Amino acid sequence: MSPRPIWRGHLRLALVSCPVALHSVVRGSSRLHFHLINPKTGHRIRMAALDAEDDDELSRADLVKGYEFEKDRYVLLDDNDFEQARIESSSVLTITKFVDADSIEPIFFDTAYYLAPDGDAGLDVFVVLCDAIRTSRAAGLSRVVIANREHPVAIIPSGVGMVCHTLHQPSDLWDPKPLFEDLRGIRSEPAMLELATQLIHRQQGKFQPADAEDRYEARLREVIEAKLKGKGVTPEEPSAPDRSNVVDLMAALKASLGQSTDPAAKKPARAAPAAGKAVPRKAVSRKAVSGKAVSGKANPGKTPRQKKHA
Repeated sequence: MSPRPIWRGHLRLALVSCPVALHSVVRGSSRLHFHLINPKTGHRIRMAALDAEDDDELSRADLVKGYEFEKDRYVLLDDNDFEQARIESSSVLTITKFVDADSIEPIFFDTAYYLAPDGDAGLDVFVVLCDAIRTSRAAGLSRVVIANREHPVAIIPSGVGMVCHTLHQPSDLWDPKPLFEDLRGIRSEPAMLELATQLIHRQQGKFQPADAEDRYEARLREVIEAKLKGKGVTPEEPSAPDRSNVVDLMAALKASLGQSTDPAAKKPARAAPAAGKAVPRKAVSRKAVSGKAVSGKANPGKTPRQKKHA
């Protein structure tokens, strides 16, 4: 069963348009939900809407929205007032600009919606626009009014369709500079950087939906099932790192890669050459410098033994 549209209108690029609808990406019904309970009676509590002056209980269906223009004075707004405030982005997603999809910082992404065709009309237009945006590896910037607020959005292909991401405005985000101030001037040591990069490459893979599963909720379900049976569950004790412990980063990186951290560790002896095979007279030495192998140059005038006694 497909989700019901939360917005319906048109997608427009220049003089080309087609009917589209926005559908919620998140399906929250499968998540655990909890109620507030009075522990003395075991009864569920009820949240009531009360008049702030006389404490009369009111039905939420009878309430209207109000804007406080002076202290304790409100102008009341109904559906007709919000209808009069409609602008173009209330019903049309007009793409005004294309940017490199990777140029949008992830922190700007807010809520995602499936952007799908609305009916059979304009299916060919939708497919052409979707394929063109995908081929360009771009994101289309637009605006849309949802829940009485205009949101900047980025339209990005996903699968055979498209996704519309609402974007945070810069004023919505905290300034990160104070958080990273201590990092100024610190540079990674090349040897450690190379080891860390190797570790990343070793653990590289493709994202799978299972990577985003909520393991805490699964554990919480086990606790609930055990409690219903009158049993308990032994909690897992996560190993918390010691903040006061000074870690030898180089040793930790090498250990993570399975390399020896003992400088006195002996190199494995070379196997003797098989019978019938000639032993090479000279081997070109290689030396690791900043993670790159460079060839050592032999002195043509002296043998290795002569150089040793020179």
